[in-house]
Amino acid sequence: MSCPFCAIPADHIVAANALAFAIRDAYPVSQGYTLVIPRRHLSSFFEATLEERLALLALIDEAKATLDREFAPAGYNIGFNDGAAAGQTVMHLHIHIIPRFDGDQSDPRGGIRWVLPEKADYWSNR
Repeated sequence: MSCPFCAIPADHIVAANALAFAIRDAYPVSQGYTLVIPRRHLSSFFEATLEERLALLALIDEAKATLDREFAPAGYNIGFNDGAAAGQTVMHLHIHIIPRFDGDQSDPRGGIRWVLPEKADYWSNR
């Protein structure tokens, strides 16, 4: 199977630097959902060089500034799935920037902890 991130059309790129680029997610769970992707094909964050990591972080900052201007979210979830056991389905590293809005969930506490729902709620006696 070919990698969907290795041939992104230039008009889909919303931000870029020498080592990475950003696109809007094709299946967004919130308005403005953005992916930051290294140009070099690598599966894991842990394969990225320090320079690539810095380039990815710079684009996260740039994407956040753009999303703040365009959509004014109240918060963000930022992360990546590293490996099939973690839910990674496209084996080219990509960092999710998910804008969050007041009221998009009735109780957003726990955020990314909900990847394991039975362990996420540590604050109540459920």
